[in-house]
Amino acid sequence: MAAPSQSGGEPITGKAQLVEYLEGGCKPREQWRIGTEHEKFAYDLGDFSRLKYDGSPGIAALLEGLMRFDWEPVREGENVIALRKPDGASVSLEPGGQFELSGAMLETIHQTCNEVHTHLDEVKTVCEEIGAGVLGLGFDPQSRREDVGWMPKGRYKIMREYMPKKGNHGLDMMLRSCTVQVNLDYASEADMVQKMRVSLALQPIATALFANSPFVEGKPCGYESFRSFVWTDTDPDRTGMLPFVFDEGFGFEAHTDYVLDVPMYFVYRNGEYIDVSGESFHDFMAGKLPQVASITPMMADWEDQLTLPFPEVRLKRFLEMRGADGGPWRSLCALPALWVGLLYDQTALDAAWDLCRDWSEEERQYLRDETPKTALDTPFRGRTVLDVSREVLEIAEAGLKRRGQMNGIGEDETIFLSELKEIVGSGKTRARQMLDAYESRWDGDINRVFMEMSY
Repeated sequence: MAAPSQSGGEPITGKAQLVEYLEGGCKPREQWRIGTEHEKFAYDLGDFSRLKYDGSPGIAALLEGLMRFDWEPVREGENVIALRKPDGASVSLEPGGQFELSGAMLETIHQTCNEVHTHLDEVKTVCEEIGAGVLGLGFDPQSRREDVGWMPKGRYKIMREYMPKKGNHGLDMMLRSCTVQVNLDYASEADMVQKMRVSLALQPIATALFANSPFVEGKPCGYESFRSFVWTDTDPDRTGMLPFVFDEGFGFEAHTDYVLDVPMYFVYRNGEYIDVSGESFHDFMAGKLPQVASITPMMADWEDQLTLPFPEVRLKRFLEMRGADGGPWRSLCALPALWVGLLYDQTALDAAWDLCRDWSEEERQYLRDETPKTALDTPFRGRTVLDVSREVLEIAEAGLKRRGQMNGIGEDETIFLSELKEIVGSGKTRARQMLDAYESRWDGDINRVFMEMSY
């Protein structure tokens, strides 16, 4: 989760200003970039337990060790809670110490993959020194909630107290899940609308392709993406498939209305989080919240509010694809390849929209509900999600070919789809492959996950 915005910017004068902020995300095609984020679990090599903030090995030691690679610390009080670089890249901590790289905004997936490789090399170097490892999975395969330590960040204390009021798995989302996502640009309101509709409709297909969380507390859990299931019982006020996006007339204003209705968590001032959990941003703007009655709402508060919805696709000044489990190195490059291929080439975007434009709200929700359980085997319109995935990959591959972005040896970005093509070719997700191994050569030993799936 991103660090809060500082309490700067202009005072908020009305809703039109908030709509204009989103409109300000529009960029000409030549300025479109790719921002990839991925989380992973850091664990003790001795007993495979999750690293807590303090201790040896610990998250604090990992952050400190990374500073030799020109990362600058970000502190909350005396604690280092993130790292930053001048190019916009950052390392941050999820509530349970999940370690997240938020990459710089780059032009090609070749650059993205180089960035991922460099980061993982740096993390592995430090981990080897302190006796830790890092694992790429969508959900912690072994730890219970009570086994996981909380990171010393003020906003997490507020969320920790609020989440159980809204769903049964909010704390699991915070403590035990990991994702990989890609952030992509839009040119105009119309372009945003088409991209958001396509990516929302196809997000369950990505969930199936990247399913990689079949274990909970040491045993198979009955889901191929338990991480994705967890989001269905986290907080209905801020999650889901956003059916209003498919309504006629959807645009920046309609999305602003949605975000205004999402309950707040906090107001951030002078390094402190003020708890306003469950309150209305409308009331905050109107000066009706007694906790912050003397505080003027600023545009930085709106930037924070835009981070509080957690739908399958999130609109800020770019679009965030949020449906995939964390996974191995190859999948961290495959996710941006999939979505760049679908969304950054107009022919591919049109073909993707033709594929899903007549899916009903009920069908889209059905896919959202079922793919966490059965992934590629999910029945759909007389076929399966595996069949749909083949079509989606063909569209994405053609889109990447038309982009024509080459590496130093003349390969285009389609090379990064190889992981997904292998999955579709075999019909087995990463989750299914692990389940097969668990039931055979692992002989039910969950520790083999750490031995075989770590970076």
